[in-house]
Amino acid sequence: MPRIAGVDIPEKKKVRYALRYIYGIGPRYSDVILSEAGVDPEKKASELTDQEVSQISSVIDGGYLVEGALRRQVQQHIQRLRDIRAYRGDRHRRGLPVRGQRTRCNARTRKGRKKTVAGKKGVKAH
Repeated sequence: MPRIAGVDIPEKKKVRYALRYIYGIGPRYSDVILSEAGVDPEKKASELTDQEVSQISSVIDGGYLVEGALRRQVQQHIQRLRDIRAYRGDRHRRGLPVRGQRTRCNARTRKGRKKTVAGKKGVKAH
């Protein structure tokens, strides 16, 4: 299994798709990296020679933030927002949606499972 930028990429897929398994590399960067390295994007990952793997690795190391460094940078940006008490930082702190989505319904991905609040149904006005 080829190992690029510290990540095992799937052998059976074409290189242009296999590179996307690396955090920080999407469709566009995948194609750009392969053209810089001079590797055929239609080749399967298992067919890559050691030289091609090293070329791809050197291109990625040379100019792209991927994996651990990118995750660290994202966390630093979020921490900066928290430290300066920005609205977005406050939303991160509370675990609520950050980009203006509604929270009255949905938003379960950010908020987690429902927490049932008791005591509203049986109250009668006299």
